Amino acid sequence: MELGMIGLGKMGAYMTERLVKGGHKVTGFDPNADARKAVEAKGAGSADSLQALVKALPTPRAVWLMVPSGKVTDDTVNALLPLLAKGDTVIDGGNSNYKDTVRRAKLYADNGLDYVDCGTSGGVWGLKEGYSMMVGGDEKTVDALKPIFETLAPAKDQGWGRVGPVGSGHFTKMVHNGIEYGLMQAYAEGFSILQHKQEFGLDLKQIGEIWRYGSVVRSWLLDLTTDALGKNPKMDGIAPYVVDSGEGRWTVDEAIDLNVPAPIITASLIERLRSRDTESFSDKLLAAMRNEFGGHEIKSEAK
Repeated sequence: MELGMIGLGKMGAYMTERLVKGGHKVTGFDPNADARKAVEAKGAGSADSLQALVKALPTPRAVWLMVPSGKVTDDTVNALLPLLAKGDTVIDGGNSNYKDTVRRAKLYADNGLDYVDCGTSGGVWGLKEGYSMMVGGDEKTVDALKPIFETLAPAKDQGWGRVGPVGSGHFTKMVHNGIEYGLMQAYAEGFSILQHKQEFGLDLKQIGEIWRYGSVVRSWLLDLTTDALGKNPKMDGIAPYVVDSGEGRWTVDEAIDLNVPAPIITASLIERLRSRDTESFSDKLLAAMRNEFGGHEIKSEAK
């Protein structure tokens, strides 16, 4: 197939490269000229504007968005709208909120355009391993795009599928990332307990390697965790500050809206927020409370 790729960061560039290797013709656009040159070196074409990208594609066009969620996606979707023609399709492969996706899809449908959402997992390893893709959209439209998904996936019939109507792909990816938060937190806490049992002198990488084979907690995430422990056993030089990109928050919000208890995912999100509070007023106040009612010692801040 022939398609356009908008957004040539790590994910977009790697997806472009995998598609080119799979025999597809890809034209990429990114405001960064160096990013465009990088995909050209991998065999893709490039355009220096959205107008040039759309003009370079045969009709009916397929355009894949790999840009940050929120305003950037909205701006790109709105800019593309007058450039496209009836029968063209936009695939949003980013981490958009599914409610925004449903809104954008309606706007496109009202203008005779198709909109597909593709929750994409695989990160920087996707080029080599393939991407897991949760696709939402009209069944006929998704079927027409099948060669793209088959090339990006780990195998033609593995790691991807149409999960439902438009919006369902990003909804499924949102929950996927919420689960990811909980898994990551559990691994981090478990290895922290091991690390603190200093009298045993445990080798965390060795333990991770043991768990990777035959254990019920084995996973790709454990593989990556073990690799990280091998590179930096004491996590030297890494600030205990964990960001979140939104999906965990959306998952918790949705759980509340649906009256579904999700304590582990919620707690893992709260831990990420806590990691950023280097001047924790709440912890200081807790210490003051203990002093007030029990006369417990208050530790002074290091000067």
